[in-house]
Amino acid sequence: MREILGRRRRLLSRRDKGRPEMLSAALTFATSWQWPVLPGVAADPQGRARCGCPDPECTVPGAHPFDPGLLAATTDERMVRWWWGNRPSAPIVLATGGSAPCAVSLPALAAARALDALDRAGMRLGPVVASPTRWAILVAPYSMEQLGELLYAKDFVPGSLRFHGDGGYIALPPSETGQGQIRWERAPLPGSAAPWVPGVEAVVDAVVEALTRTGVSAPEL
Repeated sequence: MREILGRRRRLLSRRDKGRPEMLSAALTFATSWQWPVLPGVAADPQGRARCGCPDPECTVPGAHPFDPGLLAATTDERMVRWWWGNRPSAPIVLATGGSAPCAVSLPALAAARALDALDRAGMRLGPVVASPTRWAILVAPYSMEQLGELLYAKDFVPGSLRFHGDGGYIALPPSETGQGQIRWERAPLPGSAAPWVPGVEAVVDAVVEALTRTGVSAPEL
């Protein structure tokens, strides 16, 4: 058993050394853009659809914080280098809210149709993060009070929408999770400055209208 475990550790170590882009991306987010990040829990190596956390029913395998917890998210270069120096393949998790971007997410099919509608309407969007199942539109930081007032004013809000504000998180590219590869559907423009993101009001208004018109406003099953 000891020999088998030792072989598994060596295989995982060789795999981890092949992902230097994770550290590079994490450093860009944390130091150039001042987005607080931390390593996510890895997917279970015995089953990619399972999470490495203790919850057997985890709904976001490999795409959430666990150890360290979300409050450890930082923009400190030394901490980022230490984390991904020890866990080179760990997913990159953004702690949303505060001074960092928040996000509005929805199922991938609905998101693709909504983005097409927003493009036709001339709506300016910032970066959009995509997993195989959900896409997240990055928006400017907002408070829970601001979000509550915005949703209260709506006659209808699609149940498929999720909001990632203070105390929330999303996985960032190029993370590999139990849900699959995380990628940019709309990549940030090149440069050292943090990407521009729209206000949450404009995005919610446009997305709700687009989802309603395209008939994909039902909650994701």
